[in-house]
Amino acid sequence: MKKLFALIAVLCMLFVTASTSVVAQDNAAPAATEVQKAEPAAPAVVVDAEEKAAVQTESGQSFHSALKQKFIEGGPGFMTSILICLILGLAISIERVIYLNLATTNNKKLLEKIEEALNTGGIEAAKEVCRNTRGPVASIFYQGLDRSHEGLDVVEKTVVAYGGVQTSLLEKGLIWIALFIALGPMLGFLGTVIGMVAAFDAIEVAGDISPSLVAGGIKVALITTIGGLIVAMILQVFYNYSSSKIESIVTSMEDASISLIDLLVKYNTKK
Repeated sequence: MKKLFALIAVLCMLFVTASTSVVAQDNAAPAATEVQKAEPAAPAVVVDAEEKAAVQTESGQSFHSALKQKFIEGGPGFMTSILICLILGLAISIERVIYLNLATTNNKKLLEKIEEALNTGGIEAAKEVCRNTRGPVASIFYQGLDRSHEGLDVVEKTVVAYGGVQTSLLEKGLIWIALFIALGPMLGFLGTVIGMVAAFDAIEVAGDISPSLVAGGIKVALITTIGGLIVAMILQVFYNYSSSKIESIVTSMEDASISLIDLLVKYNTKK
């Protein structure tokens, strides 16, 4: 699972590097435009045709192009940090989803196999069934069966203690998802505040409040907030899913542990 997480993180970082290089190329484009401005002006009809073509191009641009444009307008620095929060948060979330789904087992069938193993081969056969079954429930059962010779009270305490260990393993990584959920909007708000300060600085330098100047600065500043909120919403879905899955697994662990104690009581009675 750690190798999967590392692979996802590496792929995402390569994506960020590629996006940064594209941003650098787009930033170099205005220099070529300025050189072209030095040439003699073309007739008005040609200018109108070019403007119409530009409008048609913008209206028909792909989603990737529009997203790249907004990324550049929001500022590569803050937008890159928000993108990194999304990438790391998604990597951890995907790893948790895979882990939790692999940790889910059919407890009813597992209890039936353990009961059959107890009736045919005793405690060792039941322990072998637990060893061949993945998931936290099978691990808890193995620990309880391993201490069965010390009495049912010891088995019950062992199941409770090891259940706490398995619960902590299930919840591992959720704190980092919660961190990125909070950090994404914070970075967005920080970029917005800095952008607003830059807009007011431009107003102070100009000595006049120009609607286009204020509107442009505010629009660019708010893009970072939108990006941070989108990151938080995406990761919040994964966080709630993981929390719900953990709660379901823990509940099934508690019910299965009670059933295991009942099986051991029946087994000791038959001996």
